[in-house]
Amino acid sequence: IPFFTQGSHQACCSIKELDAFSRASVIKVDPDKPLEGVRLAALQARKTLLVPTPRLRSGLFNRIVPPAGATKEILRICSTSRGIKEYSVPVGLDGKVRVDLVVVGSVAVSEKGWRIGKGEGYADMEYAMMVSMGAVKEETPVVTIVHDCQVLDIAEELLDDHDLTVDYILTPTRTIKTNCKRPKPQGILWHKAILNYEMLAKIPILKSLRYKEKQTGKDVTLQDEHPDLANANESTALNEKAMPGNIRPQAAMGSAQLGQQYVESDSLSPRLEGSGTITTVYVGNIPPNVRVSELKYALREFHATPLKVNWQGAQHRAFLDYKDKAAAESAVSSLKGLSLGGNTLRVELAKNQRNK
Repeated sequence: IPFFTQGSHQACCSIKELDAFSRASVIKVDPDKPLEGVRLAALQARKTLLVPTPRLRSGLFNRIVPPAGATKEILRICSTSRGIKEYSVPVGLDGKVRVDLVVVGSVAVSEKGWRIGKGEGYADMEYAMMVSMGAVKEETPVVTIVHDCQVLDIAEELLDDHDLTVDYILTPTRTIKTNCKRPKPQGILWHKAILNYEMLAKIPILKSLRYKEKQTGKDVTLQDEHPDLANANESTALNEKAMPGNIRPQAAMGSAQLGQQYVESDSLSPRLEGSGTITTVYVGNIPPNVRVSELKYALREFHATPLKVNWQGAQHRAFLDYKDKAAAESAVSSLKGLSLGGNTLRVELAKNQRNK
C-alpha cells in the first residue's frame, strides 16, 4: 500500500470530521503505514482500536492497549508497527467483537467506491471473516485513506463478488462520499481461487472458521479440493450413519483414510508397542460441553489424525500420540488457532514425553 508523506497527516486527520468516526466505539484499522495517523486519532479519541495481525498468521485482530496514563509520545508509538507488537492483545474468532468503523488501505480507488488493493486479498478476506463472526453488518462504514493521485476510474469488470468496496475516500484535499450501491462481501467465498489448502496451512484462524462453517452446513469446498478426499469423507460419514447408535460417533471417528484407530485410555495400543519414537501433543482449554467425538472430528478435518487419543474431559484436556516428532509438530501447526465450543484450544508438544 503506497505511503505518501505530502498530505498524509491531513488526510488521516480528516477522519475526525466524519460522523461515522465520532459515533464509533470500536474501529478496525489496517496496519499499513499510510493509516498510522488514523490509528493515532482513534487512540487519542479513546476508541477501541483493532489492527489485523500481519498476514493473519497468529489470529484475526490485535487490540491495541496503551498503558495507563500514556503520554502523546506513547500513543504515537502505539499507532506504529512497533506499538502493534508491544502494546496489543490478540482477539480471536470467539472475541464477540462488534466493529463500528472499518479503515482499509488501497492501491487505487474510484469515486464510485470500487477499490483495488495489493492483489493478495487480505483486506477482502478480513472483512469477510468479520461478517462470518458477526463483527460487522452491511451498514458498517468502510473508509480508505489515499493520495489524490490514487483516485482513478476503475472498470467494474475488474471487481469480483469477494472484493470490498468503500463508503468514504479521504485524501489530502477531499472527503468523498461514494454512495456505493455494490454489495459488500457476505462472508468467505471458499471456492474462490485465492483460497486453497496452502493458504489454510498459513492461516490457522481461516482453518478454524472453515471448520465452524462446515459444522453449520455451509459449503466450504475449496477450488483445489481433491475429489478423492471429498469422496473419502463422504464414505466415512455414510459408514458412521450405518453403525449402531451405542458406538457412534466415538468408536466410528477413527481415520478411515489412514487405517489408524483411536484409543481412549492411558494404555498403549498393541500396534504402538516397541516404537521408541511416539511424540505426544497436549490439547488444553477444552470446554466442559465439548465431547471427545467433536475433537476427533476436528482432528480428521484438519488432517491431524493421531495414533491414539487420551481424553481427559474432566480436566478439560486431551493427549494425542503421533508416530514421531515431525508428525506431532505438523499436527500442532495444523491445529493452532482451532476453536471448539467457544474456546480457542491450547495446542503444544507435551512437556513430559513418555518412553514408549
